Amino acid sequence: MIRVNEIKLPLSSLSEDLETAVAKTLRINKSDIKNLTVYKRSVDSRKKDDIHFVYSVDIETQLDEASLVTGFSESKVSIVKDFCYSPPSLYRNSKFRPVVVGFGPAGMFASLLLARFGLNPLVLERGDDVDTRSDKVSRFWKTGELDENTNVQFGEGGAGTFSDGKLTTGIKNPICREVLIQLVKYGAPAEILYEASPHIGTDKLKTVVKAIRKQIISLGGEIKFGCKMTDIIVANGFVHGVSFREKNKSKTDFETDTIILAIGHSSRDTYEMLYSMGLEIAQKAFSVGMRIEHPQEYINKCRYGGNYANPLLPPAEYKLSDHSLHARGAYTFCMCPGGIVVNASSEKGSVTVNGMSEYKRDAENANSALLVGIEPHSFPDSHALSGMYLQREIEKKAFEVSQSYSPPAQLLGDFLNGVPSKKLGGVTPSCPTGVVLSDLRLVLPKWVTDTVLSAVYSFDKKLPGFNLPDAVLTAPETRSSAPVRIVRDEFMNASGLLGLYPCGEGAGYAGGIVSAAVDGIKVAQSIISDERDRKNHAL
Repeated sequence: MIRVNEIKLPLSSLSEDLETAVAKTLRINKSDIKNLTVYKRSVDSRKKDDIHFVYSVDIETQLDEASLVTGFSESKVSIVKDFCYSPPSLYRNSKFRPVVVGFGPAGMFASLLLARFGLNPLVLERGDDVDTRSDKVSRFWKTGELDENTNVQFGEGGAGTFSDGKLTTGIKNPICREVLIQLVKYGAPAEILYEASPHIGTDKLKTVVKAIRKQIISLGGEIKFGCKMTDIIVANGFVHGVSFREKNKSKTDFETDTIILAIGHSSRDTYEMLYSMGLEIAQKAFSVGMRIEHPQEYINKCRYGGNYANPLLPPAEYKLSDHSLHARGAYTFCMCPGGIVVNASSEKGSVTVNGMSEYKRDAENANSALLVGIEPHSFPDSHALSGMYLQREIEKKAFEVSQSYSPPAQLLGDFLNGVPSKKLGGVTPSCPTGVVLSDLRLVLPKWVTDTVLSAVYSFDKKLPGFNLPDAVLTAPETRSSAPVRIVRDEFMNASGLLGLYPCGEGAGYAGGIVSAAVDGIKVAQSIISDERDRKNHAL
């Protein structure tokens, strides 16, 4: 198979135009192309008077591939192999069922692979199924009635279910492709396989996670919702079981020698339980900041110029960073075109926010996180959970400032001028709980607000118009990643405790839906192939 990159076509081009362009590039006839598949498509909007699509395509032909690629740079034309995921061989011979704690992307994909190998995993998810969860989240946004076990952070699908469903990732593992293929198999839009910035949207994600759940159950897996792990039973450095409590039921002890910890980045009570057990937990860098909202049409104009209303163009996105103030950087994160800002709290008396979009991304506003990185050397102290406690302190301060679950907000112009906001301008906040106008300097640490203040001027140079005075800032955003890493060895076992597998975002080994799913697959592979046991026998 031959991959041809950098095929540029007008926005109005058709599929036959793509075939013609590929044939012209390779200097062959269109009839020589037996099959053509789009591998990647992106929008090039650097020149507003020449916005176009850029394609990478894979073709199959009966012509001699080696001869066809001769004379081209490898970055332009190359021979590639079709991707095919090959799971490991089954070596596990344990009589016990593996237990998966958490049913976000990491736990979901780990469970799916374990179930396919007939290992009948037991999944414990503290939150509810996605439909019940959606009802409870909506009720919270309307009434302020927060369920600390079922919310934007906890429940079927994990925190990513109430997000943009973004599928971009910085990791290069080939398993990323398998994750996308599986998501399409269970109902995700097919274009995630080739769009340069793929996303599913929170509405379609709910359908996908239910389909995966049904498949796991059909293969012999068991999923308990509203079921919280309370303890890990340990003896002589080995896992011997897990304790959990279902709603309105007494505690249950379940015998197992394998537990996958896919707990998500907000399981603070579980972090404290693991720390009290003596598990090795390391401080990890994370980020703190706020959300910024502009009208989506305004961002379209900034990005696309006179083409901003072209229906062939997707809602415009941006990704910006700045490192001009000392060593601490600021950057935009999880930009949600046509989305809303939501209260993502999971603890009573605290406020944190996130962004969310549906598949069509057709809401009035665009929003993005404005985040500032914080390294462990800047944490309040050396305690392993110090970063987590800093997150909690900021979230409680936000609740104190707003006196409600309506997050504090400030107009960008007022923020830049150092004055509290008293009234809204031309941008209507999208947060379903409403916002409380205030001064975000009362909520966020000075090192955050000073860094954002410096960065937004830089952002305006990179995206002229970014510093719209009426843009709305909503705070705090504190849950972009886990503030800890649960240390694991080369076989993905927790350090010093055989049979416990920290996994995904909550363990500090992923950052987003795809990377978390990949980590879940990797951990499941280690269990299936029983790498630890075979290594011990070899010794």
